[in-house]
Amino acid sequence: MISNPQFGYCTNVHAGVDLSSIQSNLDQYAVAVRDSVGDDSLGVGLWIPAHAARELSTDAAGFASFLRERRLKPFTINGFPYDNFHQDVVKHRVYQPTWAEEARLGYTCQLADVLVELLSGTPDEQVGSISTLPLGWPTELASSTNLDACGRLLRKLSDHLHQLELSTGRRIVVAIEPEPGCQFDTTEDVIKWFEKQLPDSQHRRYLTVCHDICHSAVMMESQSDVLSRFAKAGIAVGKVQVSSAIQVRWDQMSEDRQGEAIAQLAAFGEDRYLHQTGRMTRAGEFELAEDLPLLLADVQSGKVDLSDEQRWVVHFHVPIFLERFGHLETSQSDVLECLKFLSEDNLPPDFTGHLEVETYAWTVLPEAMRQRGLAEDIATEVSWLQTTLETH
Repeated sequence: MISNPQFGYCTNVHAGVDLSSIQSNLDQYAVAVRDSVGDDSLGVGLWIPAHAARELSTDAAGFASFLRERRLKPFTINGFPYDNFHQDVVKHRVYQPTWAEEARLGYTCQLADVLVELLSGTPDEQVGSISTLPLGWPTELASSTNLDACGRLLRKLSDHLHQLELSTGRRIVVAIEPEPGCQFDTTEDVIKWFEKQLPDSQHRRYLTVCHDICHSAVMMESQSDVLSRFAKAGIAVGKVQVSSAIQVRWDQMSEDRQGEAIAQLAAFGEDRYLHQTGRMTRAGEFELAEDLPLLLADVQSGKVDLSDEQRWVVHFHVPIFLERFGHLETSQSDVLECLKFLSEDNLPPDFTGHLEVETYAWTVLPEAMRQRGLAEDIATEVSWLQTTLETH
């Protein structure tokens, strides 16, 4: 079993960019999840966009009291989406501003200051984590100048976090989250970046990696291999986002079933989020498609022939308690592999123990998959994770 895990769910599933909306969502959903799970308190991974971060810069103590009164434990913040994560079309906007821009640095420093204040309400918690984007989308970071700017700003962030620990006694780590198609989408990308831009031990005390299980599954990387390589490279894991992807095994289907699977998969080709898709061909070659709707269009046009495909893994965060649905499967086995690895004394250096269920796509799942209330669905995920941690 993982030693002293801290786990909860990520509130980026709820819309709202201001403090009032965040508090309303926590009252409506998080409290209900806490009661449904049956624990005295509930861990929450807060999504605090830039507007709310500015508000909290003058009222973090009040928000800490709000959370204490509701027995909600803020141990981590999702600092990836900067702005409205629930507008009609998000897609590539979620990668803005990049880490080459001062706005990203200022926002993340604000989050760190807020999290220190929130942790003061939970004296047993001395370490907080914040996940952030993997620099940005490559087309927006096309020059070496931009990439060097990312390194410079992240080192400035490290300095800020160091001073914060000296003045408060609490350590906040920022965890860079590889994502398919981004500047970092493989383990090798991350390791090379840390070697070049973040070589010093002080940088690595505060700048870590966020291991998103779904993202790694889409890139078809072995969970244990990824975590082993981070450990060997001396890169700490700031948190693990417990998430599951859609998996389609074309080589195990008849032609008729393939057609039915395509029809089922089409329901996930929605317009709000980007759904990068890892493809393994029957010849053993890996390719990454930028978005599921574009890939489905290629199938329809004949550009992609399913008889040549072995399997796809789709970046669509589906409930972690599901193993399969209809003709589609999930990457739940990756979740189990990751948790098993972490529970067998294979911990990466300085792993915080932070585990965050991040199924942000509940509101865009096909209707048949969300027939119960949102709070009940989230509670089922949290309970599944809790049981899995206790039995593995």
